[in-house]
Amino acid sequence: MSDIDKSLEIIHKLSDDKPEIGIILGSGMSGICNEINSKISINYNDLPGFPKTSVDGHKGELIIGKLNNVPILCLNGRSHFYEGDNKSMVLPIRVLKNFGIKTLIITNAAGGINTEYLPGSLMLIKDHINFQSSNPLVGKNNDTYGPRFPDLSNAYDQLLRRRIADIAKKLTIPLHEGVYLACLGPNFETPAEINAFRILGADAVGMSTVPEVILARHCDIRVLAISVITNLAAGITSEPITHQETLANAKIASKNMISLISNFVYKISNN
Repeated sequence: MSDIDKSLEIIHKLSDDKPEIGIILGSGMSGICNEINSKISINYNDLPGFPKTSVDGHKGELIIGKLNNVPILCLNGRSHFYEGDNKSMVLPIRVLKNFGIKTLIITNAAGGINTEYLPGSLMLIKDHINFQSSNPLVGKNNDTYGPRFPDLSNAYDQLLRRRIADIAKKLTIPLHEGVYLACLGPNFETPAEINAFRILGADAVGMSTVPEVILARHCDIRVLAISVITNLAAGITSEPITHQETLANAKIASKNMISLISNFVYKISNN
């Protein structure tokens, strides 16, 4: 039995729910877990093949429950390429696929390159630039999940983006839309790099999300992704950038993020 099958067996033994919506929570986003009812939690350490999370703000637990009375499966925390394994999220995403997840909502903390996107604001990702120097699909393709050369022209589902933009407007929650650039990390970027990224068309920069998007689209899961702009990127301000600032500003933005995602899952599950 594979690690995917073993993990699925453990999950099925603890929950009879069959959610079709998955959520991945980034740095400082775990507050949404407090809004999940009738939940069961499983530590990643108890799921064969799941990654170990080592970054503050990434608890490392799988949660099944109901958000706004909608069944969901939530990954509270992720593993990043810079933690040492460029395939660390392959198994979790494929567990979601085999479990029956059809739509994946991904959140992250990001640095603002577009000077109109201030700390504490939200940015709906419409496209990405991968500067992580790696790809989780490198190696022999698993045809069970998807093609050798997956199409990413609609990586961030246009219909889902329109729906959440409408919800944000009704809730009067400011929601920017832009391009996310993913670096390997773990260091924050230099001012020269940020200037180059701006020229390339990036609005925000971070160290995650792209691997999960690639994996999800490879196995035909629809994706919606939102960044919390937690700081201005290097060179835009003279203030030093810290992970503590990232977590603090993510917490400030979490109320809007929770409201937006909660209303979104209700909307798409009832239409």
